[in-house]
Amino acid sequence: MPPTVAARTVNADAQEYLLGPGDKLNVFVYRAPELSANGLPIRPDGRVSLPLVPDIEAAGSTPSQLARQIEARLKEYVLEPNVTVMVQSFEGAPDRQIRVIGEAAQPMGMPYREGQTVLDVMISARGLTRYAAGNRAEIIRRGAPGQPARSIPVRLSDLLRDGDMSQDIAMQPGDTLVIPQGWF
Repeated sequence: MPPTVAARTVNADAQEYLLGPGDKLNVFVYRAPELSANGLPIRPDGRVSLPLVPDIEAAGSTPSQLARQIEARLKEYVLEPNVTVMVQSFEGAPDRQIRVIGEAAQPMGMPYREGQTVLDVMISARGLTRYAAGNRAEIIRRGAPGQPARSIPVRLSDLLRDGDMSQDIAMQPGDTLVIPQGWF
């Protein structure tokens, strides 16, 4: 395996996906379809509810950890439960999301992906509105706990309309892209 592929494989294994509010799950209980659920949302309080397993904490766990927790709770009712949890759609933990607010065509929150840039975010947000002051946009980047957030200016109009790739800044988990309104 080439070194770059091997490095990516190690990184992927080291950093498992953590469930967060807004994620939708498919929970399959082997030999007990009446206890399974499709499209089960994780509530804003971080919990999910299943038949026989009300209010179990899901946020902050990996899908495998949640499956083991559900199995432990089902042991009272089912002989040797075997549970599989699959993520159907994901939002991610709040500190792992990127938010786009202001004059984006579609303001949104999205899960952070490794290597994501401002251009990737703007494609997902479907560009700027006609009232956007794109060249006055900024990324608000949270620092470590106790540290102040910092503001990084981004010239979005130059990036999107003129192809100025120097403005295609790498995003980080927890970033907020703020696009102000222009006054015409």
